[in-house]
Amino acid sequence: MALELRPNCEYCDKDLPPDATDARICTYECTFCADCVDTKLFNVCPNCGGGFTPRPIRPATEWRPGLSVAKRPPSAQRRSLNYDNADIEALSCKLRDIPPERR
Repeated sequence: MALELRPNCEYCDKDLPPDATDARICTYECTFCADCVDTKLFNVCPNCGGGFTPRPIRPATEWRPGLSVAKRPPSAQRRSLNYDNADIEALSCKLRDIPPERR
């Protein structure tokens, strides 16, 4: 099963194409832009409370049969948060001083 490459930041709705170097994901593949992760979420996923890592870039070239962005395309389904800004801020304030590996 390939990583779901979501097309947008779930916080600000910025486009995050498959080759975006500023895309960040949590362990559940929630996707945000680096700016939101750093300045709004403070490395706390508002969905699960985990931390973020840079999203891998899926190869554009099919170096191995069937393995490329053309053969395994990104998702077209845009996502948005189910929480309001106050709830997101409260969770972030509660968890941001705890390293992700200890949450």
